[in-house]
Amino acid sequence: MRDYERNWRGDYRTGLDRYTSRRSARPPPAIFNNRRNMMMGGHDSDDDMYHEEMRFSKDPFYESPRTRRMADEEMGYQYPTPIRRETSSQQNSFGTGLARLDWNNLSPREKREVMRLPLTEWMNSDVKNHFVASLGEFVGTLMFLFFAFAGTEVANIGSQSNSDNTTTGEATGFSVATLLYISLSFGFSLMVNVWIFFRISGGLFNPAVTLGMVLTRAISIARAICLLIAQMAGAIAASAIVRYLFPESFNVRTTLGGGASTVQGVFIEAILTSELVFTIFMLAKEKHRATFIAPVGIGLALFISELVGVQFTGGSLNPARSFGPCVITGTFDAEHWIYWVGPFVGSLIAVCFYRFIKTLEYEASLSPLKYNT
Repeated sequence: MRDYERNWRGDYRTGLDRYTSRRSARPPPAIFNNRRNMMMGGHDSDDDMYHEEMRFSKDPFYESPRTRRMADEEMGYQYPTPIRRETSSQQNSFGTGLARLDWNNLSPREKREVMRLPLTEWMNSDVKNHFVASLGEFVGTLMFLFFAFAGTEVANIGSQSNSDNTTTGEATGFSVATLLYISLSFGFSLMVNVWIFFRISGGLFNPAVTLGMVLTRAISIARAICLLIAQMAGAIAASAIVRYLFPESFNVRTTLGGGASTVQGVFIEAILTSELVFTIFMLAKEKHRATFIAPVGIGLALFISELVGVQFTGGSLNPARSFGPCVITGTFDAEHWIYWVGPFVGSLIAVCFYRFIKTLEYEASLSPLKYNT
């Protein structure tokens, strides 16, 4: 027998009343006056709450609103809804009737809801998700490269030669200030835009990073194709805007410089890209308490890579970054393939090392230190 039942029956006359500490009948608390409050937590102990919940969950007469509605519909009652079904004689072999819409009797709100019905299936489909991710990736790549290219334009004002329209040290002349300005432009632009767009598309902005995500099964092949197209389109759009928006010459293409050979250029791009991609794996793909500040580490990784690469290869690390300016200027150098092969090789290096340490369960290496990720 429960405490509230003893209250109603007056059984506390035979024992010590737990509420008043005296031998007298006591009416139940006001919160117990109805069944709903009793279920919603109006109990003096956890034991009472447990038994009360168990009692009503086993009550054969207890019905949820959904169960009650289903029972009413089985009995023939129709709830007020703008959509009606045909009679049973018009139903198909599966027992489902055809829906008929009484448009004239709909309220303005119901008409708006009905007008949205054709979009319901599309809104819940993968096509819509791919479209939203691609749109975010396009805008993110556009903004990232716009600020990076614009900063490069400003840094290269007064350079030794603008005829090549490149940003390598051979064309612009070695200058620590110029090198820092270009590196900061790329690093901070990536950091800010990744922080903005990573909730929409992941904030990749780079076909080499996209390849790494596919190989680690972070994204599907279909999503990767959509993002790749968006990245290339964003790079072309950013290049076009920078070229026609600023009065200075458009010198943001990437070419070999500083006496670097073709082989050296490939390995420079590969090593720098592997650093960037592995940073993304460890800070963004691996979930931990510092994931929310992953864009800071990613931007710094690009910054230090640009410090090394600008002088010799232009510091591409991104096929889209090199492809966009070439399309706008209509100039594809003989060594343009370096900026595709190098970053993709670097991405493969990062993927191999990442999967290797994951196979070895790198998380356990810090267990003696009780490192809580």
